[in-house]
Amino acid sequence: MAEQAETMRGTVASMLRGIERYNPENIATLERYVELQARSEHTYDYHSSLYQSHLQARLIPPPPPGAELKLLDQFNPGTYQSSVACQILMKALTNLPHTDFVLCKCLLGQDQMEEENIKRIMYLHDLLEMCQFRTFWEEKHQYADLTTGIKDFSDSLRKYICHVISITYQHIERHVLSQLLGGIDEATQQAWLSKYGWKMNEEGCAFVGNQEETVKTKNITEKIDFDSVAGIMAACR
Repeated sequence: MAEQAETMRGTVASMLRGIERYNPENIATLERYVELQARSEHTYDYHSSLYQSHLQARLIPPPPPGAELKLLDQFNPGTYQSSVACQILMKALTNLPHTDFVLCKCLLGQDQMEEENIKRIMYLHDLLEMCQFRTFWEEKHQYADLTTGIKDFSDSLRKYICHVISITYQHIERHVLSQLLGGIDEATQQAWLSKYGWKMNEEGCAFVGNQEETVKTKNITEKIDFDSVAGIMAACR
């Protein structure tokens, strides 16, 4: 499946150049490409998915401006398919903490945002954004109809959760880590520990990293105009 998606990548890239990006005959190919990405663990093409969101929402990407911006909306009012929009959003969820999901969401119209499945996906996103990971795993079984079509959906979200843990914790207890990752067993937990180089001590706590030793650079730019110091300079005479 991944090989098919990679093969299509070049074809889709050529479709998105120039005037061809507005060709309604490309919609079926783009929908097929979205489906292949959903079924593949390591294939994620943000640009095509985002463009597909434009098509599904019957909007046009910003460049180029002009009369062409109305082309699809005028001649292809029936291109929107809720199932494809859901696939795009669910696949974008697996790419957290990147902002792909938010960008795709902004391309949906108000009517599409009111659809039941879209609202359910937004709820999942909110839980993940607020780091309500335990609630997310408790609720996830109710979304099997949306997640089953996404290859390794759970593991993709565990990568995001591990990212949050790595920038939040110095030490984390074994049972807490297990809960945050969806109630995984000890063997699976050990695999994730090894993946990120976290060490478990004798007390059952995983050493994630010393956050205080992490160098955080910050650029500070000061701008002082003459008027703001003129009074001080005058008083020093």
